[in-house]
Amino acid sequence: MQFLTFILSTVLDLYIAVLLLRVWMQWARCDFYNPFAQFIVKMTQPIVRPLRRVIPAIGSLDTASIVFAYVLVLFKFIMQLWFSSGTFTFITLFIPIGLIELLTAAGKLVFWLVLARALLSWISQGRNPIDYVLMQLTEPLMAPIRRIIPTMGGLDFSAMIVILILYALNYLRADVLSWLIQ
Repeated sequence: MQFLTFILSTVLDLYIAVLLLRVWMQWARCDFYNPFAQFIVKMTQPIVRPLRRVIPAIGSLDTASIVFAYVLVLFKFIMQLWFSSGTFTFITLFIPIGLIELLTAAGKLVFWLVLARALLSWISQGRNPIDYVLMQLTEPLMAPIRRIIPTMGGLDFSAMIVILILYALNYLRADVLSWLIQ
């Protein structure tokens, strides 16, 4: 049963990340002619397009993708609860826990994108289409930090600061979840 839980959780986590990446790319107005952006759209379009007829966008925010990602987070949580206990118990805290877990998935996505941008900056020198999308997505997070802490000796510490902030938020998440479950 652990193997099945691992496979389903991994597939759900990856698809949730792709959905959140689509939302973030639309919000950041990334270049959708980029091959990486087109891949993300093609992965999510069969599900998001029908949902958009029912759930309209709010400004530049793709609410259909967010709602579907939230449903997947709830499904993953219920599935893990069912696989671990063997029975389904209804918990009234599904809505706040689902929101916290959706924000956690967004934080994990930010972590991996910042890490990928930092690693690719050593290798590709910005000539890759993925570099361009990563720059468009992470620059709104890293630029304010660069204004406060400038580069020192050619080293940019903004990625490290973003990752430290994400770690601190993860500890806050653990405290809030323990407070909710008690």
